[in-house]
Amino acid sequence: MKAKLLGLVSVTALSALFGGAAQAQDLTLGYLPALAGPFATLSRTDEIAAQIAIDEINAGGGIGGKKLKIVSFDTGGKPDQAVVGLNKLAEDDKVLAVIGPFSSGECRVVFPAGERAGIVTMSMASSAPKLAEPFTYALRNTSDEGYMFRNVMKTLQDKKYPVATAAIAYATDDVISKTMGEIVLPNVMKAAGTEIKGSVTFQTQAFDMAPQVSQLKEMATDLVGVGSGPEAAIRLVQEMRRQGVKSRLVAGSTIGDSELAKRMGSDGDGTVIPTTFYSGVSDKAKAFEAEMIKRAKAAGIERTGVSQFEAATYDIVQFYAYAMRQAKVTGDPAKLAEERTAIRDALRAMSAYPALEGPISFGKNGDALKPVYVIEMHGGAWTLIGTHPAGL
Repeated sequence: MKAKLLGLVSVTALSALFGGAAQAQDLTLGYLPALAGPFATLSRTDEIAAQIAIDEINAGGGIGGKKLKIVSFDTGGKPDQAVVGLNKLAEDDKVLAVIGPFSSGECRVVFPAGERAGIVTMSMASSAPKLAEPFTYALRNTSDEGYMFRNVMKTLQDKKYPVATAAIAYATDDVISKTMGEIVLPNVMKAAGTEIKGSVTFQTQAFDMAPQVSQLKEMATDLVGVGSGPEAAIRLVQEMRRQGVKSRLVAGSTIGDSELAKRMGSDGDGTVIPTTFYSGVSDKAKAFEAEMIKRAKAAGIERTGVSQFEAATYDIVQFYAYAMRQAKVTGDPAKLAEERTAIRDALRAMSAYPALEGPISFGKNGDALKPVYVIEMHGGAWTLIGTHPAGL
């Protein structure tokens, strides 16, 4: 797998996007994008978000007068390649910390590797419960899906939406999708008093969802909980509406593509999910969304909004810059191990950092404590229907 600098879009697109700014710089962060696999559509633009943060930091004088740059290694969404990439970034590129990896499957193997290497790795998306908890160098700028989905069910109850019965549809060939389908969705729904009438399974790349939807139709439930990435969820809801199944889709952040409402169209009306980013929360968030859309368009990617994963990636870079300043990082190769550990310690001690997504700290389990916004799909757009403060 070839290591790449700013590897999400072509060199030509990047030149237009970043204005040729990738020049000799002083301090290096590693990045592990997943440009293939079930979450590729969610991961592909995260590095644009990271570069926005890099540009802002460098324009403000950098870190102690030194500038930041990113070196990337595409994991292809494969855990084994994620470990290869982590080792290359840590040993060959001598990066100070690593942005990513994206998925829970990748984090499951990268986190212990990062612990052995003594380097912080911070995921912007992994949300399977307790993956970072055993490690000191592993952090996640995300919240686990149980915490997120509990707020979905609470909002549905507060709004008095029908939640008496549910079925679950999930992919079995992906770590977080399977965790959602077998653990998170059923447990949270049952705790909320919802009867689970059954479940159906599929493969991530399955094209024909007719057999699964026929079973869902027989169950005739108020809710269908989905454990998958966005592509499978789109195919599922299209087939549901084709067969006349009117159940409301609910899910975790695994289907949180910023373009999901547009892509599902009217088939997705009523879908409810959690997110940790909502652009209406602040002027800073609105400005980031506008810049993100502009840069994505310059790279040939049409966007109408920002995903929580892009916002989380931006914030990861800002967290690292904060930690470097707190630790007075120099980038001296002779102090690499010492400065990597100092970055970890500063992040662990960070309290209520004013991030895009709201005030963020890290819990003892390595996960971010952040607000949750519950959004509902209608007419190809998202509407905010619930806000829950961090940790509640």
